[in-house]
Amino acid sequence: MTTLTLNDTSRATGHQHKKGLIKETYPVLEMTCAACAVSVESTLGSVDGVSAAGVNFANQTAWVEYNPGVTTPEQLRDAVRSIGYDIVIEKENQDEIKEAAQQKHYQAVKQRTIWASVLSLPIVIIGMFFMDMPYGNWIMMALSTPVVFFLGRSFFVNAWKQARHGKANMDTLVALSTGIAWVFSAFNTIYPEFWHQRGLHAHVYFEAAAVVIAFISLGKLLEERAKSNTSSAIKKLIGLQPKTVLLVDAAGNTREVPIASVKVNDILLVKPGEKIPVDGTVTAGDSYVDESMITGEPVPVLKKEGESVFAGTINQKGSFRFKADKVGADTLLSHIIKMVQEAQGSKAPVQKLVDKIAGIFVPVVIGIAILTFITWMVFGGDNAFTHALLTSVTVLVIACPCALGLATPTAIMVGVGKGAENNILIKDAESLELAHKVNAIILDKTGTITEGKPVVTDLLYVDDQQHAVDQSVLFALEQQSEHPLAAAIAQHLQQAGVNGVPLSTFESVTGQGVKGTYNGQTYLAGNKKLLQENGVVLDNKSVTLAQGLQAAAKTVIYFARGKEILAVVAIADRIKESSAAAIAALQRQGIEVYMLTGDNQQTAAAVAQQVGITQYTAEVMPSFKATFVKQLQEQGKTVAMVGDGINDSQALAQADVSIAMGKGSDIAMDVAKMTLITSDLNSIPKALKLSSKTVATIKQNLFWAFIYNIIGIPVAAGILFPSYGFLLDPMIAGAAMALSSVSVVSNSLRLKTAKL
Repeated sequence: MTTLTLNDTSRATGHQHKKGLIKETYPVLEMTCAACAVSVESTLGSVDGVSAAGVNFANQTAWVEYNPGVTTPEQLRDAVRSIGYDIVIEKENQDEIKEAAQQKHYQAVKQRTIWASVLSLPIVIIGMFFMDMPYGNWIMMALSTPVVFFLGRSFFVNAWKQARHGKANMDTLVALSTGIAWVFSAFNTIYPEFWHQRGLHAHVYFEAAAVVIAFISLGKLLEERAKSNTSSAIKKLIGLQPKTVLLVDAAGNTREVPIASVKVNDILLVKPGEKIPVDGTVTAGDSYVDESMITGEPVPVLKKEGESVFAGTINQKGSFRFKADKVGADTLLSHIIKMVQEAQGSKAPVQKLVDKIAGIFVPVVIGIAILTFITWMVFGGDNAFTHALLTSVTVLVIACPCALGLATPTAIMVGVGKGAENNILIKDAESLELAHKVNAIILDKTGTITEGKPVVTDLLYVDDQQHAVDQSVLFALEQQSEHPLAAAIAQHLQQAGVNGVPLSTFESVTGQGVKGTYNGQTYLAGNKKLLQENGVVLDNKSVTLAQGLQAAAKTVIYFARGKEILAVVAIADRIKESSAAAIAALQRQGIEVYMLTGDNQQTAAAVAQQVGITQYTAEVMPSFKATFVKQLQEQGKTVAMVGDGINDSQALAQADVSIAMGKGSDIAMDVAKMTLITSDLNSIPKALKLSSKTVATIKQNLFWAFIYNIIGIPVAAGILFPSYGFLLDPMIAGAAMALSSVSVVSNSLRLKTAKL
């Protein structure tokens, strides 16, 4: 087995900026597409005094490195507002302002989608089945007008924003196709005789315009819903910090004060069950503290005078006082929060394949429509204008982005549903698109490979005889103990049907175990030091039993009566049944599997050996995990991180694909883009296979959408007219557009039957 190392990871992670520059992160409001992020980024970068800037569309934030002597946050905000967006520069309630704005925007998109769908339905019914009903065109125009120009106004506004910056996206094509289809249809409704005089029927396309707005709005709604949840991980991490603390004054009196008022060297009191508010050093008292969120170690740690405690960790049963060493933004928890924020914000905005294509496709379609109009005007003969107008509108209608717009979201929706059926919850499209590229996967140990809680694995009697009375005494001893391992022994005996007995005396020996008397005999349960202090000598059989258990990385507890060893109890964090098989399956796919854990070296080595992992590191801090992910990424690897604790959250945020175990912490599940509802690690290979099938479906959908456009656009432009006298009716173009959408949706639905 090899142990992984990472150079210089012991140094504290920090920001080193050029002299005089500071780096700030601000929430960005009003962005609706990846192109918006590009606009905001370029605007911030052009402000005097700004040396660098980046915008993340996925989590709606911008980071700016600037010289405060040259520019101010207010100037940055004014620059962003000048192009139709906004940033939140207020430090107080920044996240609340951002969340409120996101919720307001989400509700607005939801309302627009519902009303667009409701108004589009009668338009489609009239347009498809009752075309000749009296005043049918006028009714459709009345219903489609608010859909296109009120409910769909954001497409026109965004298209205009893009045009001002010399760019085009899906909004541009939606605005052009629906706008021109509506104007053309309105003209045909008001002046039908224009076409009748030329021997042609005045067709209208109100249903095409309205349905496109409704469909695309639905896609935007699904996107907004996914985005609105991005800040909840940070909120829950911040929620780990108590709002108030118990401050001990010079006279020894305690009073409740806000956490913000705590200063370095203040003495604080922590009661049983409370969260530790800041980093510090114990000055009086002792207790067991659950530090699994920081270290990944499943067993709570005894904290005595002079030992360090960390913000966000949870005190167990005792009370103690401690001196504040680090407060506010300097605490380890605050450092984790900042690391998660920066890892989330450092990713480049996801430029969806369709948006990239649209950037080229939209100008090309507009160019073809203009070229078609000019060509017909020059070579069209007697009906030049009529044919020019009809063909150019038909080009825009047939190139309508429904098939393109539906290609990705429909496959993603079906893929997400398929994942849910297989106990895989997928939070966004990015992870589903990336997972099939994963070639390195990092597993946390505690709660991921293992069950995540100490349990009794062996209860071995030295004389091979179980004595009911002795078992009852052991149960009584461990039931009264505060030690976390004692709870595991008591639970094991209780499940075996053992009942306790009344002890004459009971004593808890800190750091060693417990002792008590029953029927005049002294009983001990604890470690080797407890036995030595009480003159109990280990016999050969006890030593052999203990050595075998310790070699398997199990914690050994001795149980003795008087000077005689009765039993050896082994406690361990049990490996999940599925772990070894799942890791082998990943390795067969050519994926490198690593294990990083905060647990000790001996336990890590034993677990790694049992599950077949050759590359692992023990006793690591959260920052090491995140830095290790980054190092693998710098080697060109696509990295997946699997974890279940707060100590994994930095690495989960940094990884290309982040997977949380569903029985782990809320923080891990919020940061991760995938969550396994089951504790079965076999779901990981399934998730990677699902990604591969979903990406294949997206590519097929885009192929069909493009084939349709490649064939349809030239036909719509009239390429067959010189040879065959055939001109495509815009009405047929609208039907063909609908058919292309149906084919894309049908292909996506095939994913439902795929085997994982």
